[in-house]
Amino acid sequence: MEKHIVKVLKTEFVTHNVKRFTLQRPAGYTFTSGQATDVSINKPGLENELRPFTFTSLNSDDHLEFTIKIYTGHNGVTEKLLGINGGDELIVHEVFGAINYQGAGLFIAGGAGITPFISILRQLKEDDKLDDNILLFANHTEDDIIIKDELDEMLGKNHVDFIANPLSGKQGRRIDKAALKQYLNPAIKYSYICGPDEFVAQIKNSLIELGVAADRIVMEQ
Repeated sequence: MEKHIVKVLKTEFVTHNVKRFTLQRPAGYTFTSGQATDVSINKPGLENELRPFTFTSLNSDDHLEFTIKIYTGHNGVTEKLLGINGGDELIVHEVFGAINYQGAGLFIAGGAGITPFISILRQLKEDDKLDDNILLFANHTEDDIIIKDELDEMLGKNHVDFIANPLSGKQGRRIDKAALKQYLNPAIKYSYICGPDEFVAQIKNSLIELGVAADRIVMEQ
């Protein structure tokens, strides 16, 4: 099994509970935007506690980047990552993942499910191919939106936030069938979904009910 010990170059919080890790990149290590790898912490007793995380950097970057939601209270791997900072080491493994860009589409993300789309959208920006792509991004509150400013800058009006419990007290919005119908248009060739299992299943079913062919829905299998 492919395995590389890499040094953490820096870390920073991008929301109250999402931390960005910038790592050294092993020579010859390649991936496609949207893919992931298993990551573990290079400390005694933790080397074999693997968890999958998506690359949010580009394959052309000289470093690796992961944007990881930290879950506290159950002593899991992400809680241990809370204490990892520049100078520490992580272990990355072989690359995998079924989410990759196939054509202009409707990206539908729930919470940390945005992570595979970050690299894809950044690559599309690099290639000047963002036109006709739309992002629908569901979160609990405004404070949960990952890299909101960058998404706004990349996509403009094609970045649409759905906030279930707005801090402003406004009525919450969820990505339901009516919302999907509103944003499906002839330019949309594919629908990309990532998020919690229940969210993904609900969105997939709604898309199929709206007439989207199953082979035009891209999601992790």
